[in-house]
Amino acid sequence: MAKHLLIVESPTKAKTIKRYVGKDYTVKASVGHVKDLPKSKMGIDIENGFNIELVVIHGKKKVLNELCAAAKKVDDVFLAPDPDREGEAIAWHIADEVRKVNPSVLRVTFNEITKKAVKEALKNPRPLNANLYEAQQARRVLDRLVGYEISPLLWDKVRRGLSAGRVQSVALRLIVEREQEIEAFNPVEYWSIEEMVKAQGDDQPLFKAALSKIDGEKAKIDNQEQAEKIRADLEKAEHAIVSIEKKSRSRKPSPPFTTSTLQQASANNLRYTAKKTMRIAQQLYEGVEIDGEGSVGLITYMRTDSTRMSADAIEEARAYIGQNFSKEYLPEKPVAYKSKKGAQDAHEAVRPTVVEYTPEKLKSSLTPEQFKLYNLIWRQFVACQMMPARYDLTAINIEAAKRYILRATGSVCVFSGFLEVAKKDQADDEGVTFPVLNKGDTLQVDEIQANQHFTQPPPRFSEATLVKEMEEKGIGRPSTYASILDTILSKQYVEKLQSRLHPTELGQLVTELLVKSFPEIMNVDFTAGMEKKLDEVEEGNFDWVQLIKDFYGPFTKKLEIARKEMREVKREEIPTEHNCELCGETMVIKWGRNGYFLACSGYPKCKNTKEIKSHKGNQVELAPLEDTGEICEKCEKPMIIRRGRYGRFLACSGYPECKNSRSVPTGVDCPQCDQGRLVERSSKRGKLFYACDRYPDCKFSVWNQPIAEKCPECGFAVLVHKETKKDGETLSCPVKGCDYKRAYDAGEENPDQA
Repeated sequence: MAKHLLIVESPTKAKTIKRYVGKDYTVKASVGHVKDLPKSKMGIDIENGFNIELVVIHGKKKVLNELCAAAKKVDDVFLAPDPDREGEAIAWHIADEVRKVNPSVLRVTFNEITKKAVKEALKNPRPLNANLYEAQQARRVLDRLVGYEISPLLWDKVRRGLSAGRVQSVALRLIVEREQEIEAFNPVEYWSIEEMVKAQGDDQPLFKAALSKIDGEKAKIDNQEQAEKIRADLEKAEHAIVSIEKKSRSRKPSPPFTTSTLQQASANNLRYTAKKTMRIAQQLYEGVEIDGEGSVGLITYMRTDSTRMSADAIEEARAYIGQNFSKEYLPEKPVAYKSKKGAQDAHEAVRPTVVEYTPEKLKSSLTPEQFKLYNLIWRQFVACQMMPARYDLTAINIEAAKRYILRATGSVCVFSGFLEVAKKDQADDEGVTFPVLNKGDTLQVDEIQANQHFTQPPPRFSEATLVKEMEEKGIGRPSTYASILDTILSKQYVEKLQSRLHPTELGQLVTELLVKSFPEIMNVDFTAGMEKKLDEVEEGNFDWVQLIKDFYGPFTKKLEIARKEMREVKREEIPTEHNCELCGETMVIKWGRNGYFLACSGYPKCKNTKEIKSHKGNQVELAPLEDTGEICEKCEKPMIIRRGRYGRFLACSGYPECKNSRSVPTGVDCPQCDQGRLVERSSKRGKLFYACDRYPDCKFSVWNQPIAEKCPECGFAVLVHKETKKDGETLSCPVKGCDYKRAYDAGEENPDQA
């Protein structure tokens, strides 16, 4: 009979750990959190020291009963959720229940799920950490106070279903303000001049030189007139080399991954979202079935802001490099990396648990997504302990007409160093190599180009650059980046177009309202300062209740003012110069479920509306009619896309004379009746689904985007595109009983736009 009970978060982790601990241990999973604040009410007693009411999460009563039943049968209980604040909270909540039947409860943590790490942790259990738990509790209370107090305000002023968050709203503000910078940007014209030159002789290779200086000052060309004058001067001038500079440069490897840099590298190299990256990393951490070995944890804990590595891990990497590369690739001493200022440094960097598990060895055991991410992590870790790459740089300065200096530069990699392991797309462009040249040589000009340029606005954030910005400004923590991005996208405050984050009209409006009413909460420095105070609570240097009190007093005053003074957006009606073509009444700008639109002021007698592309004050630019290629079957005029209360629909362009409308087609034939087409429809609750346009004669429907691709297993004519927390994006067969499913690769055509 087992003597000990070990409780972890996930069944996968439990399966992996069971292999390491032996028959003396029963290993159970809590399947995530077991308790939380109630969903139906605030759950915080503000009048009595911010005491919180915790309730068992729906569906977790059975799990807790099983854990308590198992705890009765053992000598002691070890709690091993993830080694962070959230994991400590889960452990604390489980302990509250388990202690009722077994008072011997201890906490164990490990940064990697390997036999050595798990055994070592079980030898050195510790009591539950009250400071760590209180820091998480303080974060949860802060987020609940902000969310539960401000969100209903937005429901009243804008529309139901909106949410505000202490951190998410500040992240949204960064995106909105970047958009404002782009809109306000005025491009400035400038010109550059480049030449293709070569040494004297017909067989000499050409190389590029760019105008660098004019009369000893940095070249500045404002317009075409100046550029053409300079080009004319250069065309008739003799070109001679005045100096040749040669030097060496080394390029050091990057540190091992933190959560932030992993998400950035994954986005840049693999096109994975932060959410997808963390889901796959969680799988690699908890354990993957390896042929002949069972479930194995492949990477260390993936929520970290540290670049620190254990001495054992570094020695493993150095041994691997020594065995697989010549000695010049191995530094004399281990390479150490400093974590960024302000890092909690609670966990090691993200690295492979065993360096001998090379990506090539594991490829057959991993899904394509797992392989790509593991490959990225493994290579970054091994490369970080290798020698820098070395380059020979050459810069040639060329004088023309005694007042112009042109410069040609090139580089040659003379030692690849860490680039032997790092991905090839991390290698520098080696530029150009030069023929034998000497100071004083005259050059022959083959071509001169004057190129017009304009200064560019700052780029919109991608997920990767937003994560980097949040980390640099101290907004959020490693465990929150992915959920912040997921929230602002799912709430439709932001949309992703060509991998860039664009604020929606709704996101801009909500940000404007919150910045005006709650300037402190929406302030980046305030949010970063709050994160530091939460760190102080974790370190035992600040009382969590006092932290909440300091925040809540000023917050309630701002809240009362906002209730009275915040704009009543959903009740506003801004008159315009447009008149309704149906009844002649003035058209007004109103806010609706899908943003601003133009409506007849004669409503409800007249229900005429028009879509707005943009507006400033009462000046309106109407949205162009969207041609669909569909023809109205009643009057044969083109059908256009319109938007109504329940989303998009096709409407006759001959409205109001012809009021014909129908659902938006997907372009996919109905696989059930072979006569109809699948179209977009909305449920009574406004949820989008896809159904045959011959309903009720044909009742085929699916909840997910249909794709005209035959199932390779059962031959059904349609697959569906979906995304789940467990599997990520997939294409699967909708036929009951057919289990065909494959990962949706980001390199495929986007099914949602097919």
